[in-house]
Amino acid sequence: MARVGVISDTHGLLRPQALDFLRGCDHIIHGGDIGNADILEQLAAIAPLTVVRGNNDKGAWADPLPETALLQVGEVSIYAIHDLAHIDIEALAAGVRVIVSGHSHRPSIVERDGVLYVNPGSAGARRFKLPIAVAELLIDGSSVSARIAELA
Repeated sequence: MARVGVISDTHGLLRPQALDFLRGCDHIIHGGDIGNADILEQLAAIAPLTVVRGNNDKGAWADPLPETALLQVGEVSIYAIHDLAHIDIEALAAGVRVIVSGHSHRPSIVERDGVLYVNPGSAGARRFKLPIAVAELLIDGSSVSARIAELA
């Protein structure tokens, strides 16, 4: 079984609780609005890292970051994008089983038409009254489940 950590909207703040949650992951996906390159270095030190650029990721450090990413974990294809409003694929036709996003700061897990949509929420500074959260994907063969974890 593979464990994929999902984090988004750190906005320059990588909380120790988020790092603790992500330790032991086989892979990490950051859904954008990272804040700075130091966060990427810290995450990449824990596990292989896939990252997409968010609308607030600007400057020389962020320019090379892709707007979307497609990765395969076992038999499961995962597509990452910061803002679902900009999605540019038809998931089922592309064979995508999971879409990871950020942007809204609202943690959610929703399955529609056989595609699992996972937004871990914001792991950075608290916005509005939304929780500080991260998520994980558990992948076993072609089976995948997701869980949101609120951080204290």
